[in-house]
Amino acid sequence: MTPPRTVVGGHHHRSRDTHILHAARTTRHVMQGPLPEDRDAPVGSRLDRIRRDLALALAVPFVVLMGVATVEAIWPSVLPGHEASLAVVAVAGVLVPLLMAYWAHGILGKIQTLDDEREQLADLYGRARLDALEDALTGLGNHRAFQEELARQLTSASRHDAPLSLLLVDVDDLKKVNDEHGHVGGDELLSAVGRIASAALRRSDRAFRVGGDEFAILLPNTGMDVALAVARRMLASALSGGGPTGQIAPFSLSIGVSSYPAPSTQPENLYRQADAALYWCKRHGRTAVVGFDPGKHGGTDDRSVADLSEAVGQMLNRQALRPVYQPIFALVDGRAIGFEGLIRPGLDAPLGDASTLFAAAEAAGRTVELDLLCLDIVAAGAAPLEPGTYLSVNISPRTLESDLFSPTDLKAIFRRHAIPFDQVVLELTERQEVEDIEQLRQNVALCRKVGMRLAADDVGAGNAGLRLLTEVHFDIVKVDLSLVQGGILHDPSHAVLRALQELATQWDATIVAEGVETAEQLAVIRELGISAGQGYLLGRPAGARQGESIDLARLTAPYRRAALVSQRAS
Repeated sequence: MTPPRTVVGGHHHRSRDTHILHAARTTRHVMQGPLPEDRDAPVGSRLDRIRRDLALALAVPFVVLMGVATVEAIWPSVLPGHEASLAVVAVAGVLVPLLMAYWAHGILGKIQTLDDEREQLADLYGRARLDALEDALTGLGNHRAFQEELARQLTSASRHDAPLSLLLVDVDDLKKVNDEHGHVGGDELLSAVGRIASAALRRSDRAFRVGGDEFAILLPNTGMDVALAVARRMLASALSGGGPTGQIAPFSLSIGVSSYPAPSTQPENLYRQADAALYWCKRHGRTAVVGFDPGKHGGTDDRSVADLSEAVGQMLNRQALRPVYQPIFALVDGRAIGFEGLIRPGLDAPLGDASTLFAAAEAAGRTVELDLLCLDIVAAGAAPLEPGTYLSVNISPRTLESDLFSPTDLKAIFRRHAIPFDQVVLELTERQEVEDIEQLRQNVALCRKVGMRLAADDVGAGNAGLRLLTEVHFDIVKVDLSLVQGGILHDPSHAVLRALQELATQWDATIVAEGVETAEQLAVIRELGISAGQGYLLGRPAGARQGESIDLARLTAPYRRAALVSQRAS
């Protein structure tokens, strides 16, 4: 009969074997690392498992040692003497550290794996962020990158009182390129702009593609003069086909420029002012570089399109506009031969300058309505006209090509104010691409049929008027002040003026030089044979027409004296 101790001891040994087998299985799982499905577990879950394994690595050896000691104390070894107990303790003392080292190696391996994955994730995040800030087509920064860099540069410029310039670039006629050559041709054009921008910039400068055909360039530590020079280099590269290699057919850019702290005195206005200069450039013919001028481009207005549209409606309903008239003089004898009627918002008008008014009207789709109201107000203030003079009024080609426009409405305005049709001159500026040239020609022909004359306005501001000159016959060609002022210093401008004179002679048309502001300018255009002019030197816009003749000899006297002094000095 088996002693009770043996039975109890046998039951204990089987229980101990079961625990040891379970511990071995647990140890094998820990040392071999997570199962394949564990690698797909969330990082937080895997960290919890590592913490659990660390706890086991500390607890299990302690439990094993204590268990061995307890077992040997309660159930002495079947081996004779104390040597067996010492042997068990010695074996445990050797195996347990080895087991802990092996266990720790597995845990550290898991930690290393997590650290490697963390580095990979950081690298992937960095690359993904760069991709998110880069335009895939041009390799330039995208709109989001521009917003971040603009905010950073504005803060830096304001803090350190350093100059900062912004160029806003618009690719002219991209839609036409897409229509004629497909989107592949359009993409090649945009890529060429990216190459031109990159080639024109310094290391510290940044270029971005912020829209379909819109680019922005930030020039830190750069004033207006240098920024304009950079913009002109870009335009010249575009007109030469992307550079000296001629990588693409020549194309056109419109560029608006502004700088802090001059002319933009507030950093937050830098973008709006560059945008205003770009808008003026596009409305006056494109293919040009225009620096922001508060007097010419008006103040900036950050109201929404909806608010601006509502403001236009208020001005139309209240007729909150007033006319001013700038005289046009014959440069042979100083007689006033005409008056250009212009519009200014009233003192209490919701839109304070004419540029913002017309921009808002265009955004609201009310250009025709505004044009006709302005014509009515100008005609009402000008009547009656003296014989031998004319009233020159501005009208948008958008109006003349619109289905909403009727020549009958135009005739009714001048008939109502007793202004003969043959004393009316319609000034057209190619502010945007003409979409329906045939409709424009048809309406122009109906106006000319009753005696009205046609003037090409702002010729020389970019390519304004130059395109229309090839499409429509004009009676008067008004040369933009950029050519008049540039003609003082640059012989190429003289060549353009002479070419325009030849064209005017063929058409039996008159050339009017706009923007005459100095005695030198007046002397030069008279020497070139230009027969009429207007500008602040000759007569400023005023609420009442001022038709007195001017003394041309007196106005050019300072230039003649300066030329005489220079001649004697040489």
